[in-house]
Amino acid sequence: MFTLNCCSNLLTIDSPIVMGIINATPDSFYKGNIKDDILGLAAQMLSDGATILDIGGQSTKPNSTLHSAKEEMDRILPFIKKINTAFPNALISVDTFYSEVAKAAVDVGATIINDISAGNMDKEMLKTVAQLNTPYVCMHMQGTPATMQQNPSYENSTKEVLDFFVKKINECKSAGVKDVVIDPGFGFGKTIDHNYTLLKNLSIFSMLDSPILVGLSRKSIVYKPLHTSANEALNGTTALNMIALLNGASLLRVHDVKEAKEAIDLFNIYKKASH
Repeated sequence: MFTLNCCSNLLTIDSPIVMGIINATPDSFYKGNIKDDILGLAAQMLSDGATILDIGGQSTKPNSTLHSAKEEMDRILPFIKKINTAFPNALISVDTFYSEVAKAAVDVGATIINDISAGNMDKEMLKTVAQLNTPYVCMHMQGTPATMQQNPSYENSTKEVLDFFVKKINECKSAGVKDVVIDPGFGFGKTIDHNYTLLKNLSIFSMLDSPILVGLSRKSIVYKPLHTSANEALNGTTALNMIALLNGASLLRVHDVKEAKEAIDLFNIYKKASH
């Protein structure tokens, strides 16, 4: 069991939970969650069982062009305000690597910061998270979104990602960040084989005593081996999400909340079944 202090709103994770992805960017790799009716999407995700809504204004797919902090804020802050007003009890996560955006998002209602760069793309991030007193989702990425898939290489991917988190969690704690969630970064600077090796060895990361967030939803790790596309990757995503749950995932970050919540419900029944 884990507890996260989300700006004085205590989140207890005694069973895996769902983080629903809301894209406020026109250049996402998956178009399904780009909608004019953001409030309608948020309402549907909450009704389907999402515990957290993760709002991002920047595409971080391979070879993507990064936008400025101002562009990001212009995209996401109005949506965070609207969702916070309409659903004041909803937990909102901001998906950003800019400390400036993180602070502005928390000012208008976000209570969790989700950073793909683990503070490596903005040296003020860890200090800012500590000052804001929010949980911090700390992700592993080799390179940057523009370079990460050019030639990712590891001698031992699991060991190197584990070593990264040992060091990074210490950095977070030293900076004053109290609650750290780790994300192995599936698809971020990793080949298909690296991704599946990490998924197979996911349980090793439980030694870090932090919640493990897994983001596999509709990524190339799912659809490339199946020779399909992101639009056809829901079934494969559900299959890999179940493997992640069996190997210790605490949070599933997904586009399709209902299906992820059903996987968790069945996983919980499976766990409780008698031997």
